[in-house]
Amino acid sequence: MITPGASLFLTSQIRDCERIAITDLAVTETELMASAGRAAFNALKQLFPSSKKLLIYCGNGNNAGDGYVLASLAHKAGYGVIINQYKAPDKLPPAAMEAAKTALDAGISCQYMEDFIDNEADLIVDALLGTGLSGEVRDPLLTAINQINASELPVLSIDIPSGLNADTGQVMGVCVRATATITFIGQKFGMMTLDGPDYCGEIHCHDLALRSCLLAMPPAAQILDSHLSASLLPKRLRNCHKNNFGHVLVIGGNKGMPGAVCLAAIAALRVGAGVVTIATRSEYAGSALSGFPEVMIYGIEQATDILPLIERATVCIIGPGLGMDDWATQLFGQVIAAQLPMIIDASALRILARTPQKDDNWVLTPHPGEGASLLGCSADEIQADRYKAVYMLQKKYGGNVVLKGVGSLVRTDEPATFLCREGNPGMATAGMGDVLNGVIAGLAAQGLSLADAAKLGVWLHANAGDLAVRKQGERGLIASDLMPFLRLLVNE
Repeated sequence: MITPGASLFLTSQIRDCERIAITDLAVTETELMASAGRAAFNALKQLFPSSKKLLIYCGNGNNAGDGYVLASLAHKAGYGVIINQYKAPDKLPPAAMEAAKTALDAGISCQYMEDFIDNEADLIVDALLGTGLSGEVRDPLLTAINQINASELPVLSIDIPSGLNADTGQVMGVCVRATATITFIGQKFGMMTLDGPDYCGEIHCHDLALRSCLLAMPPAAQILDSHLSASLLPKRLRNCHKNNFGHVLVIGGNKGMPGAVCLAAIAALRVGAGVVTIATRSEYAGSALSGFPEVMIYGIEQATDILPLIERATVCIIGPGLGMDDWATQLFGQVIAAQLPMIIDASALRILARTPQKDDNWVLTPHPGEGASLLGCSADEIQADRYKAVYMLQKKYGGNVVLKGVGSLVRTDEPATFLCREGNPGMATAGMGDVLNGVIAGLAAQGLSLADAAKLGVWLHANAGDLAVRKQGERGLIASDLMPFLRLLVNE
């Protein structure tokens, strides 16, 4: 049975689970490999029912053993099978060696990767490299992976696409671009973030009857899902008024950037905030923002002008279009000192990075570049290990952190890590982060904890983007396109 899961695990945790199975449950490595190979073959039949001629690439570890088991089962079932192997059977680990010899004894055609293969395969099975990969892929495996990708045939990867780091989602030089991936025991964190979604294709997970072992350890992360809305957004009483649903203060909109605060403000209203106020440059407080009649707008000449607005607010957003000049810096200092629950983004994050401090009363929402400023490293270092980066950000600054990107991560003050699978490339456009800030603040204004507002806000924002794309496509999507879908989602 192929089942989805809501939990994500690191490679070390999967290894621990295997070790528990062997030591405590008396399951042998050979039995685990047989189960994995059988699960992979069943997935193949289910996902590629018309494929009957297989080219199976087998590497030099236990992942190769899974491929050899699949090859034997497919051969017995009447499939045409050719194995393209990296190492001779006697050079493999014991369980994989046994599986390889069984396949060869069955008469399956087998040749080395350096040999030219001329066959009429209609499906490739990738069993080259498993989850233990740590360094860059090198020849002849590099060449083999390039051959697989150049073939344009559908590909089923076993456990993880070869070349993908299972913990970080980073491509280690080159990676198989799978049509589908059958992974085992638990879903790996790296499959859902950075490059993982582009290379894994359709993901299925088989627990190999080790669910009890996996449940004994906390997951590295939980996948955000639709249950959040049902559990966190209560039905409204008929006897209510606007102040029951909170007051969001949006601070920003420096010279040349008035639109950012408007996007955040409208998003907060669309998810249900009762009142929204914008604090911005005085020159934008008049006609420039007159198209938003539902929002109160105040011009701020000096930092102390913000104090009466803070007193009335439930939660504030600081950062959208804020800039980093003296006006912005002094305003930031005044807001931080007020200790209002807040969402901090954009240039406000870079101001925070200048004088780091820790607080449990905020949500930081950096993209990788802003995360790099906060941690004093490069954006590449953030992306190289997003799981570690969001952990370090929360540890250093406290509160709750949203690390935006493919597989956006939410690290809460519980502490726990959550990952959002939704979202799409169309959302890589200006203003999307401002909308996210508004969504999170609007939810917090209605009484959600900052942690819950961050989790639900990320999920709603990503799903609204997906709904907008399904209606009109990815290219040309703009941030304000999400507004009607946000309203739809919070009312489902």
